[in-house]
Parts: sequence; structure tokens; C-alpha cells
Amino acid sequence: MGVVLLFVVAWVGAFDHMRHVQQQLIVQQRATGVPLNAPRAITPTQQIATSVLGNGSSTAFIDNAMLGFLAPLHGASGKVYFATRTPGSPIVKGAPGGSKAVLTQGGQTIEVSPEFAAPADPGMYKLAVQIGQATRQVDDLSVFTLVPFAQKQSGHIGLYYLGSWPFERGGRPKTPAYANPAGFIEVTPENADIHISEHFRLRDFLTKDQPKVWPKYILLNPKLLDKLELTIQQLEATGHPVRTLRIMSGFRTPEYNYTGGNTQGRANLSRHMYGDAADVFVDNDGNGVMDDLNHDGRVDTRDAEVVQQAVERVEQQHPELVGGVGVYSACCGHGPFTHIDVRGYRARWRGFGNG
Repeated sequence: MGVVLLFVVAWVGAFDHMRHVQQQLIVQQRATGVPLNAPRAITPTQQIATSVLGNGSSTAFIDNAMLGFLAPLHGASGKVYFATRTPGSPIVKGAPGGSKAVLTQGGQTIEVSPEFAAPADPGMYKLAVQIGQATRQVDDLSVFTLVPFAQKQSGHIGLYYLGSWPFERGGRPKTPAYANPAGFIEVTPENADIHISEHFRLRDFLTKDQPKVWPKYILLNPKLLDKLELTIQQLEATGHPVRTLRIMSGFRTPEYNYTGGNTQGRANLSRHMYGDAADVFVDNDGNGVMDDLNHDGRVDTRDAEVVQQAVERVEQQHPELVGGVGVYSACCGHGPFTHIDVRGYRARWRGFGNG
């Protein structure tokens, strides 16, 4: 009687598994637009044998655990939603054997790469992972193939003017962090509003000039987004809810850094020109200035220091994100703010002006 009951349970489980596989295949095909080969029909008896003997048949669907190799791309915060790569370079390491990267634009498959390599053509791509007969869209990750630095001619890429980087015409940078960048993210009206992390969109980091010129070109280090998201987590863990961490200044072209807007307080070797710095303030009430974070009835540098203290805790826990932190007072039409960067070594200062 016990043997009969065992086989009845197994048959029910086999039919349920087959139905689940078919449903997963349909969902994945709709999400990715990638045609899927239907798995060879497996009889319930074969399914029971497979369950008992552990036969390694082709993967029919992909669960979260099978995508664990993508975790480093999301950063220590788990909230980073983009990666930047030069043409043909690896997107990620440690992919399961036999897996492939499926890179799409506008729902159309552009490339299927067993090496998980970035496409040769610059642009933004959505990533799906193919293992065996299954393909699963990675909804929370965009891959940007960079426009090579060499495409900048006379300070321009197309109509967009960037200027020249500090050591572009000679000299030796003090660290590799100040060398010429490898390439640029191309920003278009169509991709400007994409979320690149939980709290930030690509347009938040654009240089504040040439408003009618598209496409635009920026540098943006995913480590900066990771550090900003971790800073938000630290603020919230210490009783400071953050609905909006405003980016007052993100990437600056060298031309804008030297001549654009109010240049008071800007460094000639500003990390903003390298895409790994942001000037920020908490603005939950949406009034355009720092909130009263320490609840003393005033908005001043003490509130910017609350953000600084959160960054200090982030760096203690994540030394790979070490960088600069500057506290700036209200000046020149803006309130106090905190500069945060991931330059690769510790730097601390107090300033005024536009950072």
C-alpha cells in the first residue's frame, strides 16, 4: 500500500512539474522576445525516474539562485541597476557553464554571447540569460557599451561639446584615477529616465548645459551609485528616512567644470569630470534645499554633516568604496550639501561655493 501511495504522489508531482515548466517557458518567451525551443516531452514515468535518480537533463527554467553570478553587478547595496563596459569586454565573470548572454534593444535580439561579452556597438542593452532551453530576462540590469574616448574630436562627440581632460594633452596623472576615461555613456531622450539604481535615474547625473543637444555623453561609475544607495540605507538605519536624495551636481564635462555656471569652489581636478562624484542633499519636502536632518530648527552644515557621518559608516563597512567627502555651506543660491566620491583613497575637507 505504501509503494502505491508513493507512486500516486510522484505522478501528481510529475504532472504539476510539467505544467509549471510550460508556464515558465511562456512567461520567459514573452518577457525576452527570444524564441524558445520547447523541451522534449518527458513522460511522467521519466519525470519520476529523473527525480529519484537525479538525471541532469537540460534546464527548462531559470530560478533566482541560477542568476547568483550577476550579484556583483548590483553592488554591496544590491540596488545598482546598470553596468558599463568597453566594446567586447566581459560583462560578468563566473557564469555557469553552457550559459549565454542574450542582449536586446527594443525587444529585438542583437547578440547572443557565450562569453558574456558587451556588444561592439555603443548603446544601452537589456540582458537576458540563456541556460539550456530556458531564457530569463534580467529586469533590474541594463548594460551600456561605451562610446570610445577616441571618438571625441576637437572636444566634441557629434554636436555635444565636452572639452579636454586634464592630462589629455600631456603630463602624468598622479594616480590612474585621473587618467583619460575609457569611454562615455550615450544618453538619449529615450534612455535618460531609466533607473540606474533604486533611487536614481540616468538624467540625474547629466551636466547642466546644452539642454537642446542630443545625444549627450557622460561618465558614471556604478560604484558611486552603490555608495549613494548605501548612504541612504545608513541614514534610514539611524532614523533619517530618505524619499529623495537630490543630485545637485553629478557628472561635469571639463568645459562646464572650468567655465559653466558659478565656478567658485570647483577643483581643477574635480572628480565630477570622471563620473565618480556627486554633490547631494536630502530633500524629502521638495523645496530644493537640504532638510533639517538634526531637527535643530535650522538648515546648515550640521545637516550636511549628518550625511557625512552616514558616508563614514559606509566606508568603514565597505573599504572598496573609499573616497572623498566634503561638507559645503550654503552659498551662491543653494543650500548646504555633501560631496561624495569614490576616488579610491580617503579625502576629507570643508568648502564653500559649488564644490
